[in-house]
Amino acid sequence: MRYEEFKKKFNNLPFVVERDILLGKEARQVFRNQLNRWQKRGLVVKLKRGVYMFNRDERKLNPGDFFIANQLCAPSYISLESALSFYGLIPERVADTTSVTTKKTLSIRSIEGFFLYQHIKTIAFRGFRSQRDESGVDFFIAEPEKAVLDFLYLNIDKIPVDNKDIFSVSFRFQNLGGLKARRVIELSKLFGSRKLLKIVDNLKAYIRKG
Repeated sequence: MRYEEFKKKFNNLPFVVERDILLGKEARQVFRNQLNRWQKRGLVVKLKRGVYMFNRDERKLNPGDFFIANQLCAPSYISLESALSFYGLIPERVADTTSVTTKKTLSIRSIEGFFLYQHIKTIAFRGFRSQRDESGVDFFIAEPEKAVLDFLYLNIDKIPVDNKDIFSVSFRFQNLGGLKARRVIELSKLFGSRKLLKIVDNLKAYIRKG
């Protein structure tokens, strides 16, 4: 397949997955070699094994890091620092893209950025929703309440249960008044952690105080 033919056929997609292209065994190896050559020429970008995008000058769609993160590891959704920053619940901008997954904890570094995935139990893999980015593609992101809970649960060993100031001093939470208390309680029970429930009680007291 010539590059112009490849571009015409697939440039309307946000990314190209090698295994989805129907080719015979020998033709697939030839195509894989072509992808490697196009990557060396800078025409395509390798996100991970078997997953490619056109470079920024060649691609029609330019999906954001949140969409890319969803595609690099599935199932997953944006959460933790990335979601907290997205909702304005922490003041910092986050360079890396953070997600949670039911798969093992892993990280993926590509030319498009650094993507970090932390494991949570399957029963707690809920409380997220679909959102559309500026390029018109959809990605999954935690609800604000779930982003906070994912963060607290995955940092639970660092949180003393009798320290209410940790939310503002160490974690720099802000704008928590918009969280739905009933949703926080509902989602916190998914983790099966008594310590998390106690931390949530402290969080509610901290929000009321603020």
